[in-house]
Amino acid sequence: MGRADRAARPRNKETSMETAKLDPAASPGAAKSASESSAGRRRRTRPFPVQRVVPYGYLSPTLILIFVLMIIPIAMVVSYSFKDNVIVEQNPVFAGLANYTTVLTDPDFLAALKNTFVFITVSTVAHLGLGLAFATMLNTPLLGGVTKAIFRIVYILPWLFTVAVIAVIWRLMLDPSGVVNYILTTIGVMREQVSWLSEPNTALWALTFINIWAGFPFFMISILAGLQGISPILYEAASVDGASTFRQFRNVTIPQLKPVLLSMAVLDLIWTSQQFALIWMTTGGGPLNATEMLSTYTYKQAFSSYEFATASAAAVIVLLLTMVLAFFYVRLQKER
Repeated sequence: MGRADRAARPRNKETSMETAKLDPAASPGAAKSASESSAGRRRRTRPFPVQRVVPYGYLSPTLILIFVLMIIPIAMVVSYSFKDNVIVEQNPVFAGLANYTTVLTDPDFLAALKNTFVFITVSTVAHLGLGLAFATMLNTPLLGGVTKAIFRIVYILPWLFTVAVIAVIWRLMLDPSGVVNYILTTIGVMREQVSWLSEPNTALWALTFINIWAGFPFFMISILAGLQGISPILYEAASVDGASTFRQFRNVTIPQLKPVLLSMAVLDLIWTSQQFALIWMTTGGGPLNATEMLSTYTYKQAFSSYEFATASAAAVIVLLLTMVLAFFYVRLQKER
């Protein structure tokens, strides 16, 4: 290579760079850089995409309904609970936590809280126990198809009745001159007739029994669906290992039904704590607050005593208790 050629190479390089600036197609790297720069400018100048707004448009009717039907009423009740003489006074006075103090120190509220705890605990345990027992019986191969169909119709009947019908039926049956007293005195279980829904010692248990009778068919159907979803292979494997029927039930059936049982238990706690119509139509919270529940206590505070502020405070307390149960329900659903 001669001296003239070595001197000419820098000049050629500078010439090529100048050419690339003037013509990007002449240099691939420069063309790519120019293309990326142009795309970046286009992205920066691109208008706001409509696709991002479309999902919120579909959700907007539901969000509006939730805001109008849930958020606003709950916010109003919470606001009322911190004021005095709400609704009946045009300008209620801010009372702070006074309403909550009044409610939490009220003997009637404490009695309602204790009755509610007994009512929902016994009802939930009985619902799950009876539901599991009847579902297991309907799932057994020992019964024929016709027999199972008859039992299903009989067991599901209480669930088909409305609350008003259930209340009327059981008020007549548990009357002192009703069929329950007649049967019990005839077979010698009792000597005297009992007014089941009118005596403080028996009213709460009679009301709990009615709630159990009216609600167990739903649990029976749900647990029966869970039983029919268990693979027969698990029972065959347990039989090969020599497991008895009881051990199969304890080690195969119960673990497989555990998610269903836990979810149903939490849901029943929430539903039973909100029971109002059956209590109001049978006992009205009496006698002597023996069947007073949180729902009937709140109703009486609002529409019998016209203490809407304390009724709002009681409603907020019930809401908080229900939210605790809802938290455990959501947690169980996530674990599944």
